[in-house]
Amino acid sequence: MSTSPKKSEQAEAGSAATERDPGEPTRKAGHSQRHDPLAARQLDVDALIDDPETAIVVCCGSGGVGKTTTAAALGLRAAERGRKVVVLTIDPARRLAQSMGLTELDNTPRVVKGVGGSGELQAMMLDMKRTFDEVVLAHADPERARQIMDNPFYQSLSSGFAGTQEYMAMEKLGQLQAEGSWDLIIVDTPPSRSALDFLDAPNRLGSFLDGRLIRILMAPAKVGGRSAMKFLNVGMTMFTGILGKVLGANVLQDVSTFVTAMDSMFGGFRERADRTYRLLQAPGTAFLVVAAPERDALREAAYFVDRLEKDQMPLAGLVLNRVHSTGAPQLTAERALAAAETLESPEQEDSTTSPENSAETEVLAAGLLRLHAERMQRITRERRMRDRFVSIYPDVPVVEVPALAGDVHDLEGLREIGERLNRR
Repeated sequence: MSTSPKKSEQAEAGSAATERDPGEPTRKAGHSQRHDPLAARQLDVDALIDDPETAIVVCCGSGGVGKTTTAAALGLRAAERGRKVVVLTIDPARRLAQSMGLTELDNTPRVVKGVGGSGELQAMMLDMKRTFDEVVLAHADPERARQIMDNPFYQSLSSGFAGTQEYMAMEKLGQLQAEGSWDLIIVDTPPSRSALDFLDAPNRLGSFLDGRLIRILMAPAKVGGRSAMKFLNVGMTMFTGILGKVLGANVLQDVSTFVTAMDSMFGGFRERADRTYRLLQAPGTAFLVVAAPERDALREAAYFVDRLEKDQMPLAGLVLNRVHSTGAPQLTAERALAAAETLESPEQEDSTTSPENSAETEVLAAGLLRLHAERMQRITRERRMRDRFVSIYPDVPVVEVPALAGDVHDLEGLREIGERLNRR
């Protein structure tokens, strides 16, 4: 897949252009129907999830585009087609559990009941602190693990420190893959650009571990504790003194104790994160960018496509979700609005019905015509935005998923989404 560095800017500018005259390009929409740019580049979702070489599917995209539902629908469809699947959500929302009929999700995979076919579906939600605890318990002796887990700084870090969630997501994905209990892992990432932050986890962790602050905090303990501070240079003593005043002596001591206790584990953290990063780049992993046919969502999709290419991550394609359609495409927005105006004209009379019934019928018909015109205008906008994205990223396969009438709350709804993902 070849893309230019300017594509995100082009996509943004092109998407912004779609806001001009939403009702104007009806003729172009008809032209697009006759010469659909997606006709020769459809994303075959069933082929992707049926391929035994596909081991990991990562769904990423901005918030509110149906990414969690898409991940769950993919998991259910793959399971009912014979695969053993686990869906890992990092999204803090609870929609995945609800749609799968589970009362709750936690850090342990739970079997989803009601799945047909010969496969199996399990689902789980990342518990950041529990995953961190599991790492400490697995890679430290019991006494060292107790010291780490009782440390106040560790408790804060493992519960909500910036970047910890993304790193723990890498840890959990690596754990699931190493366990080997599933032949397909589907990852539902957080909304917006943070969905790709876990790709940066190894580099951020390396910078943290190699940083000057960590070396300073480790120095006192490495040379014998507080009494050894006299061996440190004056500049370092002043620096730690300032930190103590800013953070508080107790906090600084907690951090220093934590870093010293974790010293033997730091190399393992970085090694595992790097290993998972390489796993995401390897054959068998597929990224799906999920977007709605809206300006902001497609702008984010452009960002994801560019970022995945930059990091040499395998992009399978774009899922364009909640695409609107109509059963009467021949009735253009202009014709519908003209007919509504005619019906609403005071000169209109129908001699075959009573005045009261005629007025009510005409008001109802005019309202329906205006609703149809609004829908046609929306369809036109969506197609213009889609075609702009397609023109900028000609090598990205795309599948359109027609919008449902309501939200998805159960397995039947997920099955319907799965069918729409593969409807031609």
